[in-house]
Amino acid sequence: MITVTNVGLQFSDRKLFDEVNIKFTPGNCYGLIGANGAGKSTFLKVLSGDVQPTSGDVNISAGERLTMLRQNHYDYEEYNVLDTVIMGYKRLYEVMQEKNAIYMKEDFTDEDGIRAAELEGEFGELGGWEAESEAAVLLQGLGIDETLQQKTMSELTGGEKVKVLLAQALFGKPDILLLDEPTNGLDTKSIQWLEEFLINFPNTVIVVSHDRHFLNKVCTHMADVDFGKIKLYVGNYDFWLESSQLASRLAQDSNAKKEEQIKELQDFIARFSANASKSKQATSRKKMLEKITLDDIQPSSRRYPFVGFTPEREIGNDLLRVENLSKTIDGVKVLDNITFSLNKEDKTAFIGRNDIAITTLFKIISGELEPDSGTYKWGVTTSQAYLPKDNSEYFNNSELNIVDWLRQFASKEESDNTFLRGFLGRMLFSGEDVMKQVSVLSGGEKVRCMLSKMMLSKANVLVLDDPTNHLDLESITALNDGLIAFKGALLFGSHDHQFIQTIANRIIEVSDNGVVDRADTTYDEFLEDKNVQEQVEKLYQA
Repeated sequence: MITVTNVGLQFSDRKLFDEVNIKFTPGNCYGLIGANGAGKSTFLKVLSGDVQPTSGDVNISAGERLTMLRQNHYDYEEYNVLDTVIMGYKRLYEVMQEKNAIYMKEDFTDEDGIRAAELEGEFGELGGWEAESEAAVLLQGLGIDETLQQKTMSELTGGEKVKVLLAQALFGKPDILLLDEPTNGLDTKSIQWLEEFLINFPNTVIVVSHDRHFLNKVCTHMADVDFGKIKLYVGNYDFWLESSQLASRLAQDSNAKKEEQIKELQDFIARFSANASKSKQATSRKKMLEKITLDDIQPSSRRYPFVGFTPEREIGNDLLRVENLSKTIDGVKVLDNITFSLNKEDKTAFIGRNDIAITTLFKIISGELEPDSGTYKWGVTTSQAYLPKDNSEYFNNSELNIVDWLRQFASKEESDNTFLRGFLGRMLFSGEDVMKQVSVLSGGEKVRCMLSKMMLSKANVLVLDDPTNHLDLESITALNDGLIAFKGALLFGSHDHQFIQTIANRIIEVSDNGVVDRADTTYDEFLEDKNVQEQVEKLYQA
């Protein structure tokens, strides 16, 4: 158990937390949510002891071990992969090292023998005999096969290092597990494995993630960071979101009768409770939901941007045809004879194990990069708006404020200050915020600016490369809803399961050996179709 008592954290110009009181108990997974800048990652560091609070205390039950997923990708370059994972259990690794050093001594003394025996006993108590096999199982589940496990960390790719550090945090069955964006850099199979691991994990988990599907699968509670406080709610992310929005609507409806409010809330709780029954953790969540009282459901103070795209004209019969596109970057072929045709009703998710391939494809069809060979052709009635993964060229060298930056992309009728300020206000740039220089904006603010630019374009085709990157959950939800409602065509790449599942009606898996293309299918159907997945595996093995 980890108990937070009256914790406050003050920086020189800002109070991040004030009198936070919360208790995290075993058997539960807590999703730590809040707007960008609310302090979610900082709070994890307070819990881990990496950051000392200005006031209050964090107490961990005696004898309990805490681990945290860290982003220190280059701290273990000289160690092999298995040893790096076992280092997640610091005391076990220390015992291993000392024990091995004694056995390597040429002048082995009686004292050495006594000490070695002591260490052997502690080694067994800490689970040392199963350490390598447990580490190997974790690595295998995350997609690091045996051929990589004896290599040094310096020999791995960045994505592989991320998986090893995650295995390090999970290793040794810690009593308290802190995870900051654990799905970043993971492929679909690894995410599914991690979801099952956490669902069956018996101890305390506290996780920060912008992946709503992941939060819904693994979380029993949501810990909401808002206005320097942290409130605890039973249920997963969808339950928290819908219940808080329902409570807000009912609170604002002065004409609603108390009995009608009570019935609506009770029906809502019953509906979610009935759905929570697919796993051991979900069954436990169901019991907790059934105990919720109406007083437990409170409106959220969250603000959501308005994201809505209105095409200026409809698309004709032709959307896009790509034929035999190939591209080599830095001596590596990332696209090889890619061919597909899209229809005007398609909202297509491009997925794959190599993000560079998808980014390269989007750059080519958006006219930012020339292919080595092959052609692409847009329909004559199409107009495209493109959201690149890296938007720095739009902002880094600009001295413009937000209003003047957006004015560049507005029509004459839309270019006056009143319209632009109102437009930006709906995108949560209010008051003097609109006078901020765009070069100093956060990643999330820059994406909201780019989305504003795309909305003003009135394009009937949107090309979006990882559009949820840098956005908080509120902005992701607003963008998700806006793209569902969009009447034009979509081409997008994403790692967000719920985003793909709720928007896409066509899935194209892209590799350097071609594509697997399925129209009129959802993401879940694509993943669950064994024949399709066999074709995907053959694609990567070719």
